[in-house]
Amino acid sequence: MPRTRRSFSPEFKAKVVVDLLTGAVSQAEVARKHGLKPDLIARWKADALGRLPELFAGDEQAQQHQDRVAELEQIIGRQTCELEVLKKASRLLAGRPTGNGRSS
Repeated sequence: MPRTRRSFSPEFKAKVVVDLLTGAVSQAEVARKHGLKPDLIARWKADALGRLPELFAGDEQAQQHQDRVAELEQIIGRQTCELEVLKKASRLLAGRPTGNGRSS
């Protein structure tokens, strides 16, 4: 009978990596406790450590997005004002009489 591949939840992986990083238990102890291979735990640890900078980069990206939204809102406000002025000018010009005294 073929062995089925196990899958682990992100919460479980995080718990294992946190246990390992805090130094509460060694990698070998975690492997024995959960029936995992040490190289799998090492891969999870490397993934977690590799993604740590992304956690802190989120603050900068969020600020950049907020700045961009504010800039776009200003542009929209300016264009709305310009559109209103152009609508009024269009109505005024459409109502002007032509050379023979009639409106166009």
